[in-house]
Amino acid sequence: MRLVDHEDYLTVSALTSYIKRKFDYDPYLGKVYLTGEISNFRLRPNAHQYFSIKDDHAKISAIMFKSAFNKIKFTPEEGMKVLVSGRISLYEPSGSYQIYVDRMEPDGVGQFYLAYEQLKKKLAQEGLFAAQKKPLPRFPKTIAVVTSPSGSVIRDIITTTRRRYPIAQIILFPALVQGTEAAADITRQIKRINQIGGFDTMIIGRGGGSIEDLWPFNEETVARAIFESKIPVISSVGHETDTTIADLVADVRAATPTAAAELAVPVLSDVMLALKQDRLRLLNAFRHELSMLRQQVTKLQAAYVFSQPERLYEGYSQKVDLLSRQLQQGMTHRLQLMTSRLNVVDERLRAATPRHQVMQLQQSAANLDQRLGLGIQQLFMGYRRQLSELAQSLDYLSPLKIMGRGYSYVTSGDKVVADVTTLSVNESVTMHLKNGQVEAKITDIKVDEKDETNE
Repeated sequence: MRLVDHEDYLTVSALTSYIKRKFDYDPYLGKVYLTGEISNFRLRPNAHQYFSIKDDHAKISAIMFKSAFNKIKFTPEEGMKVLVSGRISLYEPSGSYQIYVDRMEPDGVGQFYLAYEQLKKKLAQEGLFAAQKKPLPRFPKTIAVVTSPSGSVIRDIITTTRRRYPIAQIILFPALVQGTEAAADITRQIKRINQIGGFDTMIIGRGGGSIEDLWPFNEETVARAIFESKIPVISSVGHETDTTIADLVADVRAATPTAAAELAVPVLSDVMLALKQDRLRLLNAFRHELSMLRQQVTKLQAAYVFSQPERLYEGYSQKVDLLSRQLQQGMTHRLQLMTSRLNVVDERLRAATPRHQVMQLQQSAANLDQRLGLGIQQLFMGYRRQLSELAQSLDYLSPLKIMGRGYSYVTSGDKVVADVTTLSVNESVTMHLKNGQVEAKITDIKVDEKDETNE
């Protein structure tokens, strides 16, 4: 077994770089065409797109740079079957191979048709097609036309308008109607016409062509500009069998430029004939109305109101007399009733005069005042007698009164001596008499035998 030198070992980066060069220089991997279903797709607006392409047995990572993705006309969706072309290479940081997609289209249906259906569905959900359409003015003075200045569209519109309604003014707003810059140019002219103002109708159109040629009229920016226009828009794009998004959003769709001009303006000769007919009908109607009014005047003149006008107010005069009598009788009756009520109230008031009640209340107040004085005097005399008796009883219970009869009390220190057993021989005590104190010393203590027995 041969020993492998340390220098023979490769780093992961070196191996990955080697494999990447193999992918990049392989002529069969420089341009690869794949078909499969889109997987792991999440739309990143204005950015690179990362997703996978798979079939029943395998899956490959894919990346589509922003510059390539902006060129496709439809919006990829999860599970959509597509045809893609690109180169196969290796992404070194993760060591995984992937396809760098530079072109994509739906498998089984063209990308323009798919983009058309997707935008149609989106705008329908937003209500752009079902919104109320603006009516076309019947007699327009100024018509704005957005189309190519060199095509047959503007010539057809001018020819038809001059033939039918030459007093209308047509103003051309030249715009590209084919190519990648056509949608922006058409949108700019539509907005410009609305900013200038003063236009009665706007015609947008171009001749027939393939779906690629008509594609600017399927762009979302053009559709929204038409929808936001304050001026009624007639769309005439392609042939009668071609239907663009602009046709669906516009207020009126015309099959051809000539038809658009016919919708925009009436036939002047027809208008003049209609005016003459209307004038004749108006004159006949006025004559008939005047005749009817004259008959009414004649009938009114023959009425009694004009021949005998006094009859007009005879009934009112009688009614006024009747109402006057009723009013007088009612006022008289009401006055009598009020007078009767006033008399009754006056009698009640005189009978209920308060003078007698005041005199009775004054006499009652005088009696109560006299009784109050006597009651207070008797109350004070009773309190004075009760106080005298209480003072006399208190005097009988006074210790000084008892000591006046020969009694005294003994204290030892600050305490009154109530029991001889609390004293001891030779103890000094104080005897309190009626008119003074005597200091004494205990020489002998004798306890009553009765008290000893009780103990």
